[in-house]
Amino acid sequence: MEFLQVKNISRQENGNPAAREIHFVQQRYQKIAIAGETGSGKSTLLKIIAGLAQAESGEVRFEGIRVEGPAEKLIPGHPGIAYLSQQYELPNNMWVEEVLNYADELPPGEAAILYATCRIDHLLKRRTSQLSGGEKQRIALARLLTRSPKLLLLDEPFSNLDLIHKRILKAVIKDIGDKLGTTCMLASHDPLDTLSWADEIIVIREGQIIQQGPPATVYSRPLNEYVAGLFGAYNLIPASSVAVFEKLPGIKQNGKSLFFRPEEIKIMKKKEHTVTGIVISISFMGGYYEAGIRVDGVDLTARMIQPELAIGEEVEISLNENKVWEW
Repeated sequence: MEFLQVKNISRQENGNPAAREIHFVQQRYQKIAIAGETGSGKSTLLKIIAGLAQAESGEVRFEGIRVEGPAEKLIPGHPGIAYLSQQYELPNNMWVEEVLNYADELPPGEAAILYATCRIDHLLKRRTSQLSGGEKQRIALARLLTRSPKLLLLDEPFSNLDLIHKRILKAVIKDIGDKLGTTCMLASHDPLDTLSWADEIIVIREGQIIQQGPPATVYSRPLNEYVAGLFGAYNLIPASSVAVFEKLPGIKQNGKSLFFRPEEIKIMKKKEHTVTGIVISISFMGGYYEAGIRVDGVDLTARMIQPELAIGEEVEISLNENKVWEW
C-alpha cells in the first residue's frame, strides 16, 4: 500500500487551471518538494492533499483511505495529515504554553521532546505578542505536531524569514523527519530550499507537472528554460551558435541548443580544445564569483571561487562535457 497517492487531480480557480491531471506517489519518510513560480498551483495542490480544498476530478489516497474535501465534510481536514499555511496565526497575547496545551494530544512527557525539536522550549513563558515571525511560525508548527500527524505539508515555510530564522527552521524540519519520524512535503520557489533537502522534486507550472525527479537530475538536466530558471543561473547556447563551440570535447552541431550551469565552465591556461572569450563582468556572490564571458557574440556565465580574472581579459574556456544537455 502506498503512503500517499495523488491521482489525476484537477481544479479550476477563477476560470484558470490550478491543478491539471496531477499524478504522483509519495512513500513514507520520502521528502518531496513542490517547486514552481508564484501562482503555479503549489498551495492549491497541498490544500487538496490535506483535504482543505476540493478537487473537481481525481482523488487523493492517504494510507489507502480517500481524502475527502471540504464539500464532503463538515470539518475539513484528514486525520494524520497536517498543513502549515503561509498565513499561520496564533491567538493574540496568550501565553505560548497555554496555546500549546490546548492543542496537546501527546502522551505525558512527549510534548517536551517536541518543543525541543522545534526549538521553542525557551519560549513557553512568553506571550504570543512578544514573539518574532520565525518564533511564531515554529510554535504554530509545534501546535500542529502535538496531534502526531504522519504527513506534514509545509506551504512556502521559508518565504518570510531572515537568514537566521530560515537556518533554524531548516534544522527543525530535518529533525521532524529524522527524530519524530514525520514524513514531510514542502512547496517553495527558492532552489536553495529544495535542492539541499528533497529526495524528489516535482516542478509545476500553471497547475501541471512539468518535470519530476531527483534534485541533481532536475538541476543539471532541466526539460526547458522554465525549469532551468527556477534552480539558478544557467547558460543556453542557441543552435545557430553551436558551431562556434565545436572545438570543445563532446560538442557537435546537430540543430539543438546546448544547456549547462555556470560551474561547468572551466577556465584553461592553454589553447587546447578550448574557445577564446573576453571577460565582460565580474560579480561577487558571497561564497563565489560569477564572471560574464563573451564568446563570438554569445554571453556566458562562469562560476569561480577566486576572482582570478579581470574585465577585458582574454581567456580560454572549456566545458565539462558530461554536464552539457541538449534541447
